[in-house]
Amino acid sequence: MSHNASIPHRLISQDVPQAPSLMRATLSSLWSPFNGFLEWFGELGIFAWQVMRAAVRRPFEGRELLRQLDEIGSKSLPLVALAGAAIGAVLSLESRSSLVRFGAKSMLPAALVFSIIHETGPIVTGLVVSGRVGAGIGAELGSMKVTEQIDAIEASGVNPYKYLAFTRIVACILMLPLLTLAADLFGIMFGWIADTLIDPISFTKFIHHGFGGTTFSDFLAPTFRTLVFGLIIGMIGCFQGMRTRGGTAGVGLSATSSVVLSSLFVILADVVLVKLILVFFP
Repeated sequence: MSHNASIPHRLISQDVPQAPSLMRATLSSLWSPFNGFLEWFGELGIFAWQVMRAAVRRPFEGRELLRQLDEIGSKSLPLVALAGAAIGAVLSLESRSSLVRFGAKSMLPAALVFSIIHETGPIVTGLVVSGRVGAGIGAELGSMKVTEQIDAIEASGVNPYKYLAFTRIVACILMLPLLTLAADLFGIMFGWIADTLIDPISFTKFIHHGFGGTTFSDFLAPTFRTLVFGLIIGMIGCFQGMRTRGGTAGVGLSATSSVVLSSLFVILADVVLVKLILVFFP
């Protein structure tokens, strides 16, 4: 007679996990983040619809729009210019070593101009502005939400979706292309400075070789795709700020999530828009 025969079967099977319960727990752990992601997108869609519906109603809040244009555009210009200058200098130094190795040093101006205008300038501007403006919008609107200032604005008869959200979104859309042009300008200028410190070349000759093979479409499509970046930054920053909960901790969380999400969606949008640009502007 074996020893297992004396142990009740119920006691043996109690410690063995049930397969259906494990499967349900696994599916629940997988579905919960996905469900939260879908809910977030649904709430973002509702928020976007409320902003668009409020945008066509009077008044148009022109004074607040001008203030946001200054806040987002003028105050972001030094940081964007510095980032563009640093990227231009680094690209010039790195490209020189690579082109010299393959005997194509004369292609440096064109390579620098094309790389800055087509990709580096727009994406650097989008990420810099998403870091500065996205955090600022998320923190500002988040603090207004937790201190009930947004409720007070709504109680006074002012539509918060127009006064707070629409003006900031439009300011981001309008300022991103201009900031991108500033980043391109400073990137090309400091790229020339970095190049001429090693191998002196006149600025006129550098510009002539750099822009010799460019057309208007080379500037148009990469610059104006930053309109989409501005829409993403403004929409996500306002959305995260106006749904803040939990006091000061919630304000910090809204600012952080605004930066992270806007930067992530700017990068994803850049991938999609580059493919579309290559299709329509070959």
